[in-house]
Amino acid sequence: MLKRIQKFLVVLCVGCCAGWLLPASAQQVSDKHATKEATQLFQRLSTLQSQYRIFGHQDALAYGVGWKGIAGKSDVASVVGEHPGMMGWDIGHLELDAAKNLDDVPFDSMKQYIRQGHAAGSVITISWHLRNPLTGGSAWDTTHGSVTAVLPGGSKHAVFNSWLDKVAVFMQDLKDDNGRYIPVLFRPFHEVTGNWFWWCKNNATPEAIQQLWRYTVQYLREQKKLHHLLYVYNTAEFADAQAFLQYYPGDDVVDVMSFDQYQHEPVAQKQQFIQSMQQRVQVLCATAQSHKKIAALAETGMESVPDPQWWTTVLLPIVERYPLSYVLVWRNHGYMPSTGKMHYYGPYAGQVSAADFVQFYQHPVMLFQQKLANQKVNKRKR
Repeated sequence: MLKRIQKFLVVLCVGCCAGWLLPASAQQVSDKHATKEATQLFQRLSTLQSQYRIFGHQDALAYGVGWKGIAGKSDVASVVGEHPGMMGWDIGHLELDAAKNLDDVPFDSMKQYIRQGHAAGSVITISWHLRNPLTGGSAWDTTHGSVTAVLPGGSKHAVFNSWLDKVAVFMQDLKDDNGRYIPVLFRPFHEVTGNWFWWCKNNATPEAIQQLWRYTVQYLREQKKLHHLLYVYNTAEFADAQAFLQYYPGDDVVDVMSFDQYQHEPVAQKQQFIQSMQQRVQVLCATAQSHKKIAALAETGMESVPDPQWWTTVLLPIVERYPLSYVLVWRNHGYMPSTGKMHYYGPYAGQVSAADFVQFYQHPVMLFQQKLANQKVNKRKR
């Protein structure tokens, strides 16, 4: 009884601090035919977000600053001794039948990393920087008319369908050692309120973008019979709830609401970033609760993490107060010849913020792989 009371007080405290909280039982997965594993993942994330924040890192097992393809290694583990609780991957260039994704990760290796991460207890999320089907250009080719070209009746509709077929083949190959599908948080058409991708707000009407999302989800569900995917709606910066929801495709095709925002301000102006982020997180969490969805900070970070206390004085104050399921920082590429500077968002051994990251890791609200595994998020209920 005492443990139940303590658990209730923790949930009540978080709810009062954030100003809202729905019981996990009120939240339901959007796919009526979702696998048991996907349904359980959704339910566990719904429950955990009242008390914990899962820490994620993009491409964590594939490479880091100064290394690539070393079995069992990650930059995060080099600092705190365990891997992230969430592992992010991207399938851009899968549509081209390429052997590697746009960040040079072999797709065969990616599948193995996904299986390893899932088996060890981490949650898997996948984004898709798909090429522009209208022009053949990159995801950043914002040629007008690209969205309508792939919709039913458009000149590139058949091409887009063939790309979705390739996504389906990849997703169907993600199975655990028992032959069960690994649940995936799929985040297509991300940062929709930006203006840098061909699917963003500057390139189509809200209705067309909503139709693109709905068609994609329905095609993967109904035509390809994929029911182990949870769908993540994602924006860039936004002013209010109305702006956040302007391109929202509907509760029946979304499981997680999220946004991406990075700190570009100088270290001395970090309070501006914290305040703007906290305002958006409040809007996000309130909106997610009203729609009975999970809330998340799908991408964030500060390039090269020059602030030695960034983790505990910037990121932690943003995420600890509000019921966010997870927070993910972007990849650790290392030196970028194209820009002439270092490009990484997570810590590594010896990095200036590494000691502070240890304190961030030790905070009771944060979940990394081992602690998350103890929550049995990926263990099937019998």
